[in-house]
Amino acid sequence: MRRAVYPGSFDPVTFGHLDIIRRSAGLVDELIIGVLVNHAKTPLFSAEERVNMLKDVTKNLPNVRVESFSGLSVDFLEMCNARFIVRGLRAITDFEYELQMAQTNRIMSPGIDTIFLTTSLEYAYLSSTTVKEVALYGGDISRFVPGIVADKIAERVSHIKKAEKTDNIS
Repeated sequence: MRRAVYPGSFDPVTFGHLDIIRRSAGLVDELIIGVLVNHAKTPLFSAEERVNMLKDVTKNLPNVRVESFSGLSVDFLEMCNARFIVRGLRAITDFEYELQMAQTNRIMSPGIDTIFLTTSLEYAYLSSTTVKEVALYGGDISRFVPGIVADKIAERVSHIKKAEKTDNIS
């Protein structure tokens, strides 16, 4: 069985991520989306929330499953009996970093290969960071994320702004 893992923070999942998910799911028998729990970062959504959003937006892809993990991607791949890491590339700057990671992963786990997919041009500019920033300033993110994700972001941003107002009053 050809099994791959597409690891990332997915905070939040964007149409660019979904582009890579759909295309890579067509290349393998099973694609596992690995939602990284990174304790060094403060995400907009918890790992459980990100997993649930991804499950919702990929429910029409029968060979895709979503799990959270912490630690090294290669360890997660070995735990999943996967042989391929999927990575999306938007620009040359992504390639430099991703190539370095692929080479490091290959040294740590020689049986694992990295599959690079270039993001479709319509999403080449898109990042989760950009989506969060646009949302925090009240911009329309409907062209960047699925509706269910946009709704969850709007709800979270509303809570953040309420908390900021409370802090400013104190």
